[in-house]
Amino acid sequence: MEKNRLEAFSDGVIAIIITIMVLELKAPHGTDWQSLAPLLPVFLCYVLSFVYVGIYWNNHHHFYHAARRIDGRVLWANLHLLFWLSLIPFVTGWMGENHFAPLPVAMYGVVLLMCAIAWWIMQQALLCLPGNRTRLSEALGGDVKGKLSPLCYLLAIAAAWWHTWLAGALYLAVALMWLIPDRRIECMLYGEQEAD
Repeated sequence: MEKNRLEAFSDGVIAIIITIMVLELKAPHGTDWQSLAPLLPVFLCYVLSFVYVGIYWNNHHHFYHAARRIDGRVLWANLHLLFWLSLIPFVTGWMGENHFAPLPVAMYGVVLLMCAIAWWIMQQALLCLPGNRTRLSEALGGDVKGKLSPLCYLLAIAAAWWHTWLAGALYLAVALMWLIPDRRIECMLYGEQEAD
């Protein structure tokens, strides 16, 4: 199967997710700096979620660029990932509007955990296809960040019930970990182009 339609559809869904998140930012009724203060939690949640969605979009782009083929399993696995990503605006708004209350903070982590699991399922579906396995396995290496992220989400979900700021710090730490450029796939593709 051609992967162009899958990539275009995924790009469109991710763009809509970001649009929905920004629409949750309501303009204040006042015209001074104090009127912005109540919006700070909502804005901070938006920034964190924007970064997360951006990380998924970036990794999705690189991963599918390196994949040679897809099949029906990959299509469904990709839809599964998009389902969980589409819940990010809901938990983002819920967490921000309720000023980091324990349940919304924990549910934010549940959605991030499910996104990570869905990514792993999609990754495994791609790795099962001939032509993808060697190439993608080489690019993934030990996938330390992919293994560490779900563990951090589980810790953050538990921490949300005792100290929501600790949970938030763990969510931020995972985002920062993924913001560090990971050039494995780019290097692999660049090496192939040099060999041609």
